[in-house]
Amino acid sequence: MSHSQRLAELGIELPEVVAPLAAYVPAVRTGNLVYTSGQLPIRAGALEATGKVGAEVSAEDAKELARLCGLNALAAVHALVGIDAVVRVVKVVGFVASAKDFDGQPGVINGASELFGEVFGDSGAHARSAVGVSELPRNSPVEVEIIVEVA
Repeated sequence: MSHSQRLAELGIELPEVVAPLAAYVPAVRTGNLVYTSGQLPIRAGALEATGKVGAEVSAEDAKELARLCGLNALAAVHALVGIDAVVRVVKVVGFVASAKDFDGQPGVINGASELFGEVFGDSGAHARSAVGVSELPRNSPVEVEIIVEVA
């Protein structure tokens, strides 16, 4: 089954690629790797939530926002090379705008990681960093970037 067929089976539709907020492109290919820029939880041109995780945004809501970031990252990959070219997810880096004493960053970024497992199966298993930060662009609660190997 192709990745596009798997997305359809899961009822997942990739969103439009989020337009860059500054001087960069959504994704770049070098050799057999595609690197995405950091993706925010933007849907239909609007940020889904703002604020710090563990204060204005719950960890559960932030996990869903991380999933949306992952979808936006897949959309950037798809626009560049096509989703069916993905061989495996290599690396995921997630940033969580964290309230003081919030230490649940790994659980938040699981929103993206679990998405990649659903879509790519064993090829979705990846290396990962989940990092707590004080601020993200536009006061976003979460940001995710990925590296994928492509055929």
